[in-house]
Amino acid sequence: MSVIKITLPDGSSRDYPKGIKGIEIAQSISEGLARNALSIEVNGEIWDLARAIEVDSSIKIFTWNDKGGKYAFWHSSAHLFAEALEALYPGVKFGIGPPIENGFYYDVDLGDKPFGDDDLAAVEKKMVELAKQNSAFVRSEVSKADAIDYFTKKGDPYKLELIEGLTDGSITFYQQGNFVDLCRGPHIQNTSPIKAVKLLSVAGAYWRGDEKNKMLKRIYGITFPKQKELDEYLFLLEEAKKRDHRKLGKELELFTFSEKVGMGLPLWLPKGTILRERLEQFMRKAQVKAGYEPVVTPHIGSKQLYVTSGHYEKYGKDSFQPIRTPDEGEEFFLKPMNCPHHCEIYKFKPRSYKDLPVRYAEFGTVYRYEQSGELHGLTRVRGFTQDDAHIFCRPDQVKEEFIKVIDLVLLVFKSLGFENYTAQVSLRDPENKAKYIGEDHLWDKAEREIQEAADQCGLVTVAVKGEAAFYGPKLDFMVKDALGRQWQLGTIQVDYQLPQRFELEYVGADNQKHRPVMIHRAPFGSLERFVAVLIEHCAGNFPLWLSPDQISVLPISEKFHEYAQKLFEDFKANDIRGFFDDRDEKIGRKIRDAEVKKVPYMLIVGEKEVAEGKVAVRKHGVGDQGSMLVNDFINLFLKESTPPV
Repeated sequence: MSVIKITLPDGSSRDYPKGIKGIEIAQSISEGLARNALSIEVNGEIWDLARAIEVDSSIKIFTWNDKGGKYAFWHSSAHLFAEALEALYPGVKFGIGPPIENGFYYDVDLGDKPFGDDDLAAVEKKMVELAKQNSAFVRSEVSKADAIDYFTKKGDPYKLELIEGLTDGSITFYQQGNFVDLCRGPHIQNTSPIKAVKLLSVAGAYWRGDEKNKMLKRIYGITFPKQKELDEYLFLLEEAKKRDHRKLGKELELFTFSEKVGMGLPLWLPKGTILRERLEQFMRKAQVKAGYEPVVTPHIGSKQLYVTSGHYEKYGKDSFQPIRTPDEGEEFFLKPMNCPHHCEIYKFKPRSYKDLPVRYAEFGTVYRYEQSGELHGLTRVRGFTQDDAHIFCRPDQVKEEFIKVIDLVLLVFKSLGFENYTAQVSLRDPENKAKYIGEDHLWDKAEREIQEAADQCGLVTVAVKGEAAFYGPKLDFMVKDALGRQWQLGTIQVDYQLPQRFELEYVGADNQKHRPVMIHRAPFGSLERFVAVLIEHCAGNFPLWLSPDQISVLPISEKFHEYAQKLFEDFKANDIRGFFDDRDEKIGRKIRDAEVKKVPYMLIVGEKEVAEGKVAVRKHGVGDQGSMLVNDFINLFLKESTPPV
């Protein structure tokens, strides 16, 4: 009997018969693992548990608690959905049906048959019924000719088009119950673990993303092994709708968009501008303490600048069209990145090793031509402002500078209540080095330095291949918000390439010319995206130091307006932001409106307050705090509203 070596995640290895299946390996480890196993990673690729392993391999068995387990579970759920839909709508044609971050979708062509949100319940019921049949997901390899023959007889033009792009010998079908699909996998062993089903929405999607093609129905869904987990997910989904930054941004009058201005170009309203400026002031103060110098660069740059940096080659097709001047051959681009401009500032004068590190910081607005279908509120826009900085340092200073930037990022998270985060070491894809620039030994050095700095700071890290910038690896901070959703906020990158491309130099202690190393960093990432995540994280209840309106002065009736107006002027003189509500409304209505606007403090003024020189204090979301002398409230407020830096 032939034997293969299987290496487990802890580095230990075991010998198994050649052709052993993933489920059999799980059983050899423990019955509990076998019961919960959903898929297996074999040499970096996720497989079905029923596939035979023929060569020495490194493996990891995935359960529902792993991304790889959910991936197979939701991929299988997409096929279960398709089986249910085909049973209810014979003749339906299928596009693609992949798993996504939460659940799955399937693009389908129902012809002239109507289908909307009201029809989802019947499909859900059918999915649950089919799942109980415990149908196995069976993988089979088929020839290209047989695949074409099958879907020709079935009359599915979308699958036939997909088969055209496949190589003979690499085509696989999966079948469960009466449904057969063109699919690479992976899938769970059978349908029985799928216990709870919810189809979420129906949308439109052009076949293969091309608006010249037919519009298909894209049906989104999600499934779970337990009904309780589905109930919890749906609760969080409803909570997310309440916290949606687009909804709150409008209600709190923070930002807006205008078709006349252009898609993906946010307009900051006065209250949103205050919020944004407070964040900028916070970062500027922290940067001054950390030794950064402010710079300002133009919103455009010549094409040659981005040719030199490499951005034109890598991202030129995704940029706005060039700006052509009356001079023949002269072209400019809206700035997609700040770093090339900062390289030119560094070159302004000769540098000595004693001058380094040089730290330049800029709130620089950049522009990227995102596809219209990808735009989403403030999280995906075409013009955004980065809290960008570039550190030019000697090679022996890289780790120390990198650690200082980590400290700055963590200060931001702590100050704004982001307590749950993971540091992702984003590496280049070793199988596709053509995507990147620079020599291998410099990439290896940069990746090593990032990991060592993260380890020294005690960060929990995960390494992900293929997520590096084209010029260097980076440390990306993956933050979970109050609803457990993960966002990428803050990034630090080590770059040995741009200093070479821009021929940056410094004179060393040996009186010879040397290349500096660049560290790119943006703790916020982009202000637009950061504000969007912050809004949803705190549901618009900003920290007091950050709130656009910190107080509202609410007189009970018109006869107390004079006293209320004087109070409001005193508050303004102490740099307390807010408004004086002099509307002819009952006090209950004024309080409700201030609560909806999430104003932290409501200061109510009536006959008693005027007589005693006090204010009745009400705290948002908490309630009455009693009466206070005006100066006592101001002192309490100023202490509570002190910014973290």
